[in-house]
Amino acid sequence: MAEWLYEAGIGEARAALVDNDIIIQAAIEADDDGLRAGTIAPARLTRITAPGRRGIVTLDDGTEAMIEPLPRGVTEGGRLLVEIARAAIAEPGRGKLAIARAAAADAVVAPGRDLRARIAADNVLVRELTSFGPDRLEAAGWSELIEEASSGHADFDGGALRLSLTPAMTLIDVDGWLPIADLAVAGAGAAAMMIRRHDIGGSIGIDLPTVEGKAARLSAAEAVDAILPQPFDRTAVNGFGFLQIVRRRARLSIPERLQQDPVGSAARALIRRAERAQGIGPRTLTAAPAVIAAIERRPDWIAELERRIGAPVRLRGEPGLAISAGHAEAQNP
Repeated sequence: MAEWLYEAGIGEARAALVDNDIIIQAAIEADDDGLRAGTIAPARLTRITAPGRRGIVTLDDGTEAMIEPLPRGVTEGGRLLVEIARAAIAEPGRGKLAIARAAAADAVVAPGRDLRARIAADNVLVRELTSFGPDRLEAAGWSELIEEASSGHADFDGGALRLSLTPAMTLIDVDGWLPIADLAVAGAGAAAMMIRRHDIGGSIGIDLPTVEGKAARLSAAEAVDAILPQPFDRTAVNGFGFLQIVRRRARLSIPERLQQDPVGSAARALIRRAERAQGIGPRTLTAAPAVIAAIERRPDWIAELERRIGAPVRLRGEPGLAISAGHAEAQNP
């Protein structure tokens, strides 16, 4: 029976929907993600960027968001209540503002649901994990999921996927050694599983091998429909093997999180390993200097780790270590 595994980690919460000991869907929520989708908050319309269509609102805490469409009757400087439809998206160069819309007339100020509340709404059993029991996330393949998101590479029976992030869309390239029509169907299904597994939303392109005949292209599209839960929109597979999917995008996908902030992600992963390190006495966290610096900038993480393990924490930067190669050791294993 499928169940959600939930871990309230230091620096981030993690969740995985597991069925038959395999992760079929995962999500991460960092403690610095900012406003969540679903947040309802008072704001001021500070700038109209496209008259009659689009503008910028500033919330009372100073956060800016893009609003579209512009609510009727509100002019620059006017107050209104907004709902955050999509969280801000950090991207190289220039991040994307959160997207807001005018809140419903009967809406009340409230924060958006956190990760724990979102998975509870699925009406699936939620099992909360602690660092003292078996590492069920790891047993289900959490490290493999993180490596897949970081590298963008995933194998399937008969081929491989390569995920690439672009400002416009997430692209998934399918390659392999099966007969072309079989590869298109198997690759489409594998890509759909990757999309769900990594919580990928927005515009998504799947580049399948070019297949002859409408029937084979239809079978590839149906493979996506059989795996990817609604709601989503998609095109047909065109003559060049390209299929486009559009899903609601409320937050960063897991590949976006890991690839756009590899140091911060490695720091949170190291904190997790330290919390689970066997032994007693002080914990020494050794990692690349950039990772150690990221942890040092968060004394609240260190304090919470020390509280959970009941021992002091020591940090040691080691030049030459890969960002992902940090390790944690207890004084007395």
